[in-house]
Amino acid sequence: MNVKSLRKQRIKYTIRKKVSGSAQSPRLAVFRSNTDIYAQLIDDINGATLAAASSKDKEIVAQKGTKTEKSKLVGQAIAKKATALGLSSCVFDRGGFLYHGRVKAVAEGAREGGLKF
Repeated sequence: MNVKSLRKQRIKYTIRKKVSGSAQSPRLAVFRSNTDIYAQLIDDINGATLAAASSKDKEIVAQKGTKTEKSKLVGQAIAKKATALGLSSCVFDRGGFLYHGRVKAVAEGAREGGLKF
């Protein structure tokens, strides 16, 4: 592994020490690749994924726009799925990524969708 990926991994572990999700307040984990973005609501106590959304979903792929705009749609989609499960709050896990750009757009979209964190 190179220095950059080791640094990101160390940041990720530091975040995970502080952030943990439960059934009432799951962890909203975000993963960003070069082309797509993924979001999951995770219950760490039971080790289960409650809901997931990504920029590869049919309704988001059909939309035109930049990667940042699609990231906001992913945030709104995960918030919609969370409210369908009866969840209103979560804890945000940026997964070692900076809270900027597409990761921030997912958070803003989830907040607009009605999630509190």
